[in-house]
Amino acid sequence: MSKAEFIANVAETGDMSNAEAKRVVELVFGEIEHGLKRAKKDGKFTIGTFGTFMITKRSARMGRNPRTGEEIKIKASKSLRFRPSSSLKGAAGC
Repeated sequence: MSKAEFIANVAETGDMSNAEAKRVVELVFGEIEHGLKRAKKDGKFTIGTFGTFMITKRSARMGRNPRTGEEIKIKASKSLRFRPSSSLKGAAGC
């Protein structure tokens, strides 16, 4: 689903204009982004019945170039993971 389709669905379901729905969607996404920025210290940002975003760290490691077989060093990195809540899993039939 594209962002425009998502906004259109919110507008239809919420009985509001597309402009109002866009503002609401932008506010929600902005709050999630702001919460993730605040969560850099503890690495977790939980939204009640929606789920938990986790910032995980991967240490540096050695890898292998599949084309040449040569060993290469892979830098340490961070990644964002999402664990849905049980009610969200239930809605998806999982």
